[in-house]
Amino acid sequence: MIYHPIKILLVEDNPGDVLLLQETLADLTSIELDWVPVERLTMAIDRLAGEDFDVILLDLVLPDSRGLDTLLQIQARAPRTPIVVLTGMTDENMALQAVQAGAQDYLVKGQASGSDLLVRSIRYAIERKRIEATLQQRERQFRTLTENAPDVIARFDRQLRHLYVNSAVVEVTGFSVGDFLGKSNREMGMAVDRVERWEEILRQVFSTGLPISTEFEFLTPTGVRYFQSRCVPEFAIDGSVESVLTISRDLSDLKQAERKIREQAALIDISPDAIVVCDLDNRILVWNQGAAQIYGWTAAEILGTDAGLLFRQQPSPQLATALQAVLESGRWQGEANKIAKNGGEIWVSSRWKLLRNEADEPYAILTIDRDITAQKQLETQLLRTQRLESLGTLAGGIAHDLNNVLTPILAAAQLLPLKLPDLSEQDRRLLKILEDSSKRGAHMVKQILTFARGLEGELVPLELGELLMELGETIQSTLPKSIEIDLQLPKADLWLVSANATHLYQVFLNFCVNARDAMPNGGKLRICAENRLIDETYAQMNLDAKVGAYVVVTFADTGTGIAPAHIDRIFEPFFTTKPLGEGTGLGLSTAMGIIRNHGGFVTVSSEIGRGTEFQVFLPVIATTTALPVAIPELPSGRGELILIVDDESNIRQMLKITLESYNYQTISASNGVEAIAAYAIDRDRIAVVVLDLMMPLMDGTTAIRALQQLNVGRQMKIIACSGLVPSHSLRQMPEVKAFLSKPFTAEDLLNTVHRVIWQP
Repeated sequence: MIYHPIKILLVEDNPGDVLLLQETLADLTSIELDWVPVERLTMAIDRLAGEDFDVILLDLVLPDSRGLDTLLQIQARAPRTPIVVLTGMTDENMALQAVQAGAQDYLVKGQASGSDLLVRSIRYAIERKRIEATLQQRERQFRTLTENAPDVIARFDRQLRHLYVNSAVVEVTGFSVGDFLGKSNREMGMAVDRVERWEEILRQVFSTGLPISTEFEFLTPTGVRYFQSRCVPEFAIDGSVESVLTISRDLSDLKQAERKIREQAALIDISPDAIVVCDLDNRILVWNQGAAQIYGWTAAEILGTDAGLLFRQQPSPQLATALQAVLESGRWQGEANKIAKNGGEIWVSSRWKLLRNEADEPYAILTIDRDITAQKQLETQLLRTQRLESLGTLAGGIAHDLNNVLTPILAAAQLLPLKLPDLSEQDRRLLKILEDSSKRGAHMVKQILTFARGLEGELVPLELGELLMELGETIQSTLPKSIEIDLQLPKADLWLVSANATHLYQVFLNFCVNARDAMPNGGKLRICAENRLIDETYAQMNLDAKVGAYVVVTFADTGTGIAPAHIDRIFEPFFTTKPLGEGTGLGLSTAMGIIRNHGGFVTVSSEIGRGTEFQVFLPVIATTTALPVAIPELPSGRGELILIVDDESNIRQMLKITLESYNYQTISASNGVEAIAAYAIDRDRIAVVVLDLMMPLMDGTTAIRALQQLNVGRQMKIIACSGLVPSHSLRQMPEVKAFLSKPFTAEDLLNTVHRVIWQP
């Protein structure tokens, strides 16, 4: 109900019609009317310039204006005021045109005498104008909102054509607004498979009246864009879905960022280095595949763990110093010794960087660790050799001085009983103790000299088979019955070595006694000998080896093993892990001196709880005649293509020369990434991949997994090579058909390649 007076501007030049309208409404008590009559258009325009009216009653035929132009001029001056046109009986068509042009209603003058009809028309005109103004305001608000929104907002009709699209579509797609209007996404070039899904969603909204969210791709002049869209139904008065409004957010940058993050994550995981991120409380936040391979823990096991306690059995001052340095300077670089999951020590070259957030506040530490354990082992081997040489020089000098001290003591102890025949029995016993102790000291000095210079004595051509048979008989009768002796000699004769049988027997017996002491509860001692050719490949992997023919004697026990911390010192004089009084620590150092005096060398490998293996390499006599046993003929290839993957150029070259000398073709790669590229090109021709497991950029295990992805549904044969013991997971890979332990010979390589190629 309208409570305030309705102010009416009556534009009518006929006084009778003015009076009739006023009298018709004079008796109304439900509303109060304020009439302002004018006779001309100019007068109406003047009044509209200074006053506001609730409604205008307008005659289209005035002295100074006629027809629709009258309405248009009034609308121009008062666009928000509702207009009811007054027309005569013969002007009804003109009145209808006026309504179409914007008038709210029209009244035929002869029918406007009823007060109810007139009031209702006035009220409806006012209300319609108010509703129209409200709708226009809301439309303006909608336009303001949509035209300034960063998202693409569109309206679709039931034919799935664009009724409206905001200006954001121009920036996002490169098309103009006009390009979309009246067209469907199918007509705009959306891919067929995607447009069918899009049309299905729109039809579903039309049929169900429920909103739906979806993602889709759209081809624009600048390329494919990715959108996340919310499709909302718009209802008609009868409750049916009249149109669908869609709000689409451009996710292209987000998708690109996600793809970049995935690529970076893949690069991080494919790196053989351990990449770890810890917060400032040292809790692990990021743990890549390289870290899992180096240290043994998976990301699921490790995330959230205190890194300081993880890598050490007790807090490490070294890592604490590194942490302090990176917090102060932002960076730290150095070498660190850490503990893996299996308890083994790992040396890493480590780089630390302090990470900061947008506010330049530190929040985490990035650590990149590169496994340098193998490098450290070679360095240790070199240092051990140098240390043993220095100890030998020192021991030789001390031994000479000790001999000078012991000689008069021993002589006096032997001469005094002869000079003093009347000595008591107790004095004679004391002199005997002195003599025995001097002899024992002289024997120890002899052992020191053996370590320093090797035993002197004539070296003669010797076939070790008989010596080892004699050794086997001796230890079979002297070692405890709980120890099983397994003596393995080749059917063909062993090659001749230049040796002193007595000295070698002493060395071999020493290894057997050490094996006995390592197996107090029994076990197995395996002694075997074989002829072996050491090529340049093997020699490059072992500092003591030289290219040539050797006889190799192996002593392997199933005893307690040697701790990693001790294995580098076992050849040092006087070093022993036996209880006081049970060993001098000269046995292995003496053996090393004897073997070196024979031009050979000794290797050792051990695992706690599994046993120890010593291998004695003795060079074969260099003669102009053929060796006693013919070198076996090595298998040749039939032109098969072999992919060689190793980061050491010398090793790649030797493998290439060896294989090509025996009728194989080769291609080479210096790391896992190059190997994948080479295999992708020639995978149909490659018969075998000979792959090193320890490489930069991408280690062997990761490379094998990548090669598997390239070779789905096809048979692939890989020979893995490493100076370390292969992991259990590597042995389980079906593609890995064989494992070559570095250093290996050309014979080992050729036999293995031939076996792998021809095995079913």
